[in-house]
Amino acid sequence: MEKSTIKDNLKRLGITLGDVPKPGGSYVAVNVRGNIAYVAIQFPIRQDQFFFIGRLGKEVTTEEGYEAARFAAMNVLGQIDKFVGLERVGLNHADIYYRATEAWDEGPRVANGASDLFLSVLGNKGEHTRAIFGVEKLPRGFSVALTTSFTITQD
Repeated sequence: MEKSTIKDNLKRLGITLGDVPKPGGSYVAVNVRGNIAYVAIQFPIRQDQFFFIGRLGKEVTTEEGYEAARFAAMNVLGQIDKFVGLERVGLNHADIYYRATEAWDEGPRVANGASDLFLSVLGNKGEHTRAIFGVEKLPRGFSVALTTSFTITQD
């Protein structure tokens, strides 16, 4: 997909990538090895504010979890845009992590928040595999987080 189309998709969706969160430790946000770009874990953070804190099925609804995954995916796209360029990549894989109550079992619906955004913005370059993991804890009490890998398709 051409850069103008990706930028048009972002505009149509009302998304401004803007400033992206800085890493919270001794690592980089995007690590390029050969033609693969790995994006470090991203959370639902916007302008240094934390969103969607708590467990899915308790403090956070499934619908809010979908939005949390979408927020985190926006940060993934922002990191790629900043360090590599959105027009230069195709998404390979996403690992999506969530915290939930024992009875809650809607992980795929929440993960779709990220997957749907990637497809809406990147088109066929947003097609990807994914894995979904329920975890006991995430940093700062976040409900959702994700990591991704992209193939750099052109210079």
